[in-house]
Amino acid sequence: MDRIKKEKSILGAINDLSHRLVLMLVFPIIISLVLMLFYAWEYHSAIQRMGRITELKTVVADEIPEKAWNIVSGRETFPQSNIYKDIIEVNETIEEVTSQTKEENRLSLIVAGRTMETLENYVDKIRDNISDDVPVVENEAVLVEVRDVAALVDSMLNEYIALEITSTAKMSMTLRLIIIITAIVELLIVIIAIWVRNVSMKSTAAMVRKPIEKLEEVTSVLADGTLDARITDTEVTELRNLTMQVNTMADHLEAMMKKSEQDAKKLRKAELRTLQAQINPHFLYNTLDAIVWKAEAGETEEVITLTSSLSDFFRISLSSGADWIPLSQEKKHIEGYLKIQQTRYRDIMKYEIDIPEEIGHYYILKLLLQPLVENALYHGIKIKRGGGTIYVIAREESGYLVFCVKDTGCGMTPEQLDELNKRIKKENPMVSEGGGGFGLVNVNMRIRLYYNEPEGLQITSGPDGTEVCFKVPCRTKEEITEYESISG
Repeated sequence: MDRIKKEKSILGAINDLSHRLVLMLVFPIIISLVLMLFYAWEYHSAIQRMGRITELKTVVADEIPEKAWNIVSGRETFPQSNIYKDIIEVNETIEEVTSQTKEENRLSLIVAGRTMETLENYVDKIRDNISDDVPVVENEAVLVEVRDVAALVDSMLNEYIALEITSTAKMSMTLRLIIIITAIVELLIVIIAIWVRNVSMKSTAAMVRKPIEKLEEVTSVLADGTLDARITDTEVTELRNLTMQVNTMADHLEAMMKKSEQDAKKLRKAELRTLQAQINPHFLYNTLDAIVWKAEAGETEEVITLTSSLSDFFRISLSSGADWIPLSQEKKHIEGYLKIQQTRYRDIMKYEIDIPEEIGHYYILKLLLQPLVENALYHGIKIKRGGGTIYVIAREESGYLVFCVKDTGCGMTPEQLDELNKRIKKENPMVSEGGGGFGLVNVNMRIRLYYNEPEGLQITSGPDGTEVCFKVPCRTKEEITEYESISG
């Protein structure tokens, strides 16, 4: 009876230990996963809301005033213009987005909705004047009010988008904080779990030390890191199941070690994605400032071009979370970026993009070219007296896509080039190191990590400028899908 009780107590202790460890490890993971899913959904919803409001801006700022002008000038009638339909759609969209927006960001939309009522009243006045055969001069005065009110609504929508961007940035910071806290908590839990495991093992070993000396010997070998050690079948009935479980544990440890290496690689990828995102806010602020300046100067076409380029730039940057995109999209991405930068640096920067359409269907890791172009602009063209030209070239050669980004900027000294090459060839270069070239280091690391290439960027530089080249395998959409399924 005593023996049976002891056996039960050993199994009970092991079961209790396993349950505690599972709860300790799984519970915080579930909480962190729920929080991350929540913030990811909030982030996605904010992007959708901003997209819908961005679509309204063209209707409010351009289409409604234009239709009002056509009505006043006699080119169209009210039924033909469908101006009221546009106003109703704008009002409905503003109302719907307002209901989905957090309270602190609603004010701009509420003001925009009320201002739309004023806009509709002016349109009604034009209709009544036409009905009463009022002179066109009076309607032209009302038309000026329509344009002013439409511009005011547009500014309110811009203010809302700015608020949403700020909120989204805060959500990103919160999510990052959650990830850091979760990692710290998990580390503490693992330490506690190891401590609990050691205590429980000592307690159990003290009760059954003699019959499991062989088991203790093998587990000691496993604890030293020799994970291929296994326990042979034992004749002791009450330890037979435990022997099998220890062997299974060793199998799991080997699997966990492999998974740990994969997780470390995935973590590095996530860190690189975060580093990429650090560049975007400054670029966004500068571009929005440029749009505001152009709008204040009345350069409508420039505002439309800049806004469209900015929209393309961030739409492709996000790519619905995809890491791989067609080369044609990467080309469009850098075109949008260069169009925006050319607006800011019109007098000093020119560019040429030579990427044939016939290779546009190949998929590449996104955001490989834009950091190189940005580096060429800020470290080559911008600091050279008189400016220069940026060339972006892509070719297919022997199953590889070869890319080159060249500038006619000030170039680098041999010492600067040697230092930069040393940085990018390090196994784990630190982004906090000085010397500039962060974009080059980042792209080089991503090429080596995602493509498993021993070398990434090839950099040459001299007084006539700098050229950065790299090559990656040609991959179709089907090959990328297969690659991601294998790499997890």
